[in-house]
Amino acid sequence: MQKSSRSRKATSKPVRRAKSGNVGRAAKSAQAARQSARQQTSQKPNKQAKLLDLLRRPAGATIVVLSEASGWQQHSVRGFLAGVVRKKLGLELVSAVEADQRVYRIVTAATKLAS
Repeated sequence: MQKSSRSRKATSKPVRRAKSGNVGRAAKSAQAARQSARQQTSQKPNKQAKLLDLLRRPAGATIVVLSEASGWQQHSVRGFLAGVVRKKLGLELVSAVEADQRVYRIVTAATKLAS
């Protein structure tokens, strides 16, 4: 007769986990490796970089243009503008209605001085 799963689990060694405040050397080196990998990937052109380039143009970009450039749906582009551009990156994003379309632009200090 086979033992139940409870009795098998009870005889196994308990798993020790590090407390949240105590990070071992291996974990620290893993964090450093992930951070350097993030820095390398941020240098590659990706969807976020493409959209930011479109938004930095003097003419700006519409939701439709941003959606086509990224392959995302329009509500996802709006979420990117609010969550990443404004909140995470802290960039100043302005929008204006031009020719019955809303155009979004990232405003820089140089752009503010010129206007």
